[in-house]
Amino acid sequence: MTQEETVLQASLRRGLILSLVIFTACVVAEERDVFLILMEGEPVAFHRGQATTEGEEEGRKLDFHSEVSKAYAKQLVDSHDKILNSTLEEGSYTKLYSFKHIVNGFAVHTSPSQVKKIKGAMGVKVVERDRRAKTMTSYTPKFLGLPEGVWTQEGGETNAGEGIVIGFIDTGINPFHPSFAYDPVNPFASNLSHFSGACEEGPRFPGSSCNGKIVSARFFSAGAQAVATLNASVDFLSPFDAVGHGSHVASTAAGNCGVPVVVNGCYYGQASGMAPRARIAVYKAIYPSLGTLADVVAAIDQATQDGVDILTLSVGPDEPPEDTITFLGVFDIFMLSANKAGVFVVQAAGNHGPNTYSVVSYSPWAVGVASCSTDRSYPASLILGDGQKVGGVGLSGPTFGDGLLTYKLVLAKDAVKADGTFPRTPQYTEECQYPEALDPLIVQGSVVICNFSEGFYNGTSSVTAIVDTARVLGFMGFLLLANPSYGDFIAEPIPFPVPGMMIPRTSDSKVILQYYEQNVCRDKRGVVTKYGGRAAICDGRIASYMGRAPVVNRFSSRGPDFIDHDRNPTDVLKPDISAPGHQIWAAWSPMSVMEPILFGNNFALLSGTSMATPHIAGIAALIKQNNPSWMPSMIASAMSTTASKCDNNGDPIMAEGSDLYSLYTATPFDFGAGLVYPSRALDPGLVFSSGYEDYINFLCSLPNTDPATIKIATGGSCINPFSNPSDLNIPSVTISAANGSRLVRRRVKNVMNKTETYLCAAQEPKGVTVKLNPSWFTVAPEGSQDLEIELNVTQKMDDFQFGEIVLTGNLNHIVRIPLSIYPVST
Repeated sequence: MTQEETVLQASLRRGLILSLVIFTACVVAEERDVFLILMEGEPVAFHRGQATTEGEEEGRKLDFHSEVSKAYAKQLVDSHDKILNSTLEEGSYTKLYSFKHIVNGFAVHTSPSQVKKIKGAMGVKVVERDRRAKTMTSYTPKFLGLPEGVWTQEGGETNAGEGIVIGFIDTGINPFHPSFAYDPVNPFASNLSHFSGACEEGPRFPGSSCNGKIVSARFFSAGAQAVATLNASVDFLSPFDAVGHGSHVASTAAGNCGVPVVVNGCYYGQASGMAPRARIAVYKAIYPSLGTLADVVAAIDQATQDGVDILTLSVGPDEPPEDTITFLGVFDIFMLSANKAGVFVVQAAGNHGPNTYSVVSYSPWAVGVASCSTDRSYPASLILGDGQKVGGVGLSGPTFGDGLLTYKLVLAKDAVKADGTFPRTPQYTEECQYPEALDPLIVQGSVVICNFSEGFYNGTSSVTAIVDTARVLGFMGFLLLANPSYGDFIAEPIPFPVPGMMIPRTSDSKVILQYYEQNVCRDKRGVVTKYGGRAAICDGRIASYMGRAPVVNRFSSRGPDFIDHDRNPTDVLKPDISAPGHQIWAAWSPMSVMEPILFGNNFALLSGTSMATPHIAGIAALIKQNNPSWMPSMIASAMSTTASKCDNNGDPIMAEGSDLYSLYTATPFDFGAGLVYPSRALDPGLVFSSGYEDYINFLCSLPNTDPATIKIATGGSCINPFSNPSDLNIPSVTISAANGSRLVRRRVKNVMNKTETYLCAAQEPKGVTVKLNPSWFTVAPEGSQDLEIELNVTQKMDDFQFGEIVLTGNLNHIVRIPLSIYPVST
């Protein structure tokens, strides 16, 4: 072989080796993700001989801490490790969690090619890619009648919620906030023997944070750390809340009573939780950088083991599962297991309204909450130099003189520097995002008009930047005007540290701009030579209580509920109920890493179904305190059947529509059963109850599902499936495809200590007749009554139609059951 041939062969070998290295690198570099794996075999809570066994009362508190339970838990963890070790390649995965308390399974960080091997492994039931999780983002106790109603019945504010533990899976908590302080002068009466949490210390969260009001605090980060590099300056590996959302939610449900709300030196009244004497258990699972479903379900598993009574989920996946029906996604299976263990689970319905089929709460075993307004608002007003008054939105103090003195009015476009040293884009020229773009000699001491233009429309501009510009350049105040090119926009009151207003309607913007142009002088080039317009911003921090309320908020997700990713409707009413979620004052974290404009504040005024959800959690705590033996479904029923469908004017509740500032008559797909009415919920007369076996029978009756699928996902057997899903014993009737005649069955239980007689009546949906059997009945204390509801389609309709059944008792109990029927054929 010649020397040249030897060199050539060596080069070819190196090339082959290099190619193999590159190929191997491509395989190794396959992108990993988090996957949730559910296994055959019972978890600790439902393992025979460990806790609840067949025939025992469902929902009673479980003993997770016995030696037998601990041994079985270790056995499950070992089985998880064994299947991973025997199935996947060494170094190709990281196990993040073993779920063992209420669900048997684990979370693993690995590649799609590796997870395919798990799918075929013996004992594996469900494999689901992590869908990520996110947040769904005072006066309300009085609006809901708590101080003079339920609190009085519970022994006053110093006892309301006593002995109940509410768990919060969220962004953590600010332990230094007065809403969560412990008052040694007023010690708690209950020792919480049913609860056994722990206090995990870490950055900004010393061990003393668990003070008796906060009885437990944990954090879950394995999922988040697996898929992202966390920012140590904000993503604290402790229960501390750097965002504010978790603190807001916790204080709304269970914050101390009568905490002064002070923001930017202004006093806005006092904040109180719905159940101010309930205890708080914190489970941080969402971080500023991201949240994963793995961390959320691990928190659900732990919270149930700890013994929480109520579980609040203002977080969760924001879309349905892709490869299974909505009810059998991993998130919903965990909620089903928590419900089976006796925990009342409440979740946000979502913030994708007003679109139909937009709810992210699907299952009948968790209460999905819609958001509505209260009658409180914070109107702001602008006074122009000619005396015209224009309304707007802005939670700020007035310009100096509180409307009696006016100041030079300047359009930002007219104050732009002419030196051309910055881009001529809307952010610089009209949106007031960059102080270096404006001439300080023109804008200082003036009321400056900023324009809602391209940057606000695409999300690159912010009101925070306007505030910063106003501070740097010394604006007397600012206005953010709607732009006719983009139309009206939605504005929520924000506590501005400088005088400011948002003018969200283009009709009002035109009034201001017309006045402005009539009072400026321009040269031939269009440059302003004299500013003649004047304006003053009035105080926008004074509350008004004159509005129609409640009104379902535009952002609140709507039904109907659906069974799959294609959004085919199903026979369950969602949302379940509505509660105040608009402009809610509650605790905040001064770090406020996701909302810079709220930095330094201890309170925030927020809107979202996240804010509505803890209202229901707190009210559920009050009901649980009064009825400690009630199953979760009974608590849900009490709130549903007593909810109000009328507003403060006595008219039907309205809902905000797709056209901004438009209203229409709300339906059960907007507000569920209606607005929660706490004092009535405490004394519902009758309740509908369902337990784990009922939910399995419901699943087994769904169309196009087979018993094997249900068994694989839940472990439950299809022994006695319902004739139709609509036979699940819940306090509503929804039929997504009514053909001819349908017989629906319900059973009510008298939870009064007196015998009561009820008269049955129905408001019929259009195109449907409703016959009730019996038409009246008498039921003894703790007695039950079966009801048959015969529905007959008389006219085919092109959409759902609504009505209700009303059971009126002779002891003044009124039980309402919403009807949502789609008549498809006679």
